[in-house]
Amino acid sequence: MNSDRDAVHDRYATAARRALAGEGTGLLAGEGDAERLGAVHYVGAELPVEVTATSLGCGNPLAVAELKPGESVLDLGSGGGLDVLLSARRVGPGGRAIGLDMTDEMLTLARRHAEQAGVTNAEFVKGTIEQIPLPDASVDVVISNCVIALSSDKPAVFGEIARVLRPGGRLGITDMLADDSLTDAERAARAGAVECLGGALTADRYRTLLHDAGLSGVDVQLTHETGDKLHSAIIKAIKPIEVVAMTADHADRVLAIYQAGLDTGQASFETTAPAWEAWDAAHLPEHRLVALDSAGRVIGWAAVSAVSSRCVYAGVVEHSVYVDPEAQGRGVGQALLAALIASTEDAGIWTIQSGVFPENTASRELHRRAGFREIGVRERVGRHHGVWRDVVMIERRSSRVGT
Repeated sequence: MNSDRDAVHDRYATAARRALAGEGTGLLAGEGDAERLGAVHYVGAELPVEVTATSLGCGNPLAVAELKPGESVLDLGSGGGLDVLLSARRVGPGGRAIGLDMTDEMLTLARRHAEQAGVTNAEFVKGTIEQIPLPDASVDVVISNCVIALSSDKPAVFGEIARVLRPGGRLGITDMLADDSLTDAERAARAGAVECLGGALTADRYRTLLHDAGLSGVDVQLTHETGDKLHSAIIKAIKPIEVVAMTADHADRVLAIYQAGLDTGQASFETTAPAWEAWDAAHLPEHRLVALDSAGRVIGWAAVSAVSSRCVYAGVVEHSVYVDPEAQGRGVGQALLAALIASTEDAGIWTIQSGVFPENTASRELHRRAGFREIGVRERVGRHHGVWRDVVMIERRSSRVGT
């Protein structure tokens, strides 16, 4: 360990030993600490008070991360395990919550809390946030609560976050940020006290380092003041999904994902995916895209077909977007639609349109976020598995083509 990490380790190991002995952690003893830090952010958490009392954070990352059932979530610097236990409940039996901490004492405390709470889908591993002991692309969400500010090598932390996140995975954390007005002298004066101010980044620096690590959609919002020139902040980011041009090599996965969508009964009037030759003939070659996971496996696709051969419809296409069921909820559809819009607009296409079953609320919301509007409902368009179905007509008009 380096000297800074040694000091942080000893401080939090001592806090854990106190908690294991039934005492307070002793870390939130300053004037106003209890009103700004710790358990105050977990009112109504429905966990024993001895668990929430071990929180030493500056916020509640679970209010940021929007966890979904079945997801894998990693908590950096998990301490007494509060955020891991709450995460485990939110992701459900099909999900996984992992706590990472470098102190044996905190790991012991967290495991005790998990056992007392009866949580079985949580685990706690030893390691540092600069060298996370997990495989590449192994988690959907990374959370943390006022821990990254304590690291002396933040580029390494952000690089590790990007490494362990799956494509489309997200970062949702709370952390301490410093004012832009903080001077080097003020920072140096506080650094020796193992306080957040010594290592806290400014908002601009935080954004830069996250971008440098390859994350996108970075959003940094200050929430409340926690000390002199020190603020709690909510930080969000995502790991981009790779979207590339579709080729014939992708055919098997494209058709398999298509069939999985048809099998839901909410994607199309079709019930069986066609052979590749028929699919290929029906879609324009210039606007076929696939989303890939970290192993290069297709996890979604988007393509368009011509609406008509008449010249007046040269700038109008009908589109399809399908996502592997195992990759849904990771932003794959959003990434594909964004790339498809860019591709069609670059080619002078001004309208993308399609029809969606009214019951397919997920698709309707996805398209709304991508700028599509619902222009009406065609009633009883056709029979699907013997039932007459309506179709919501959607379209997106370009703001830069055809205006």
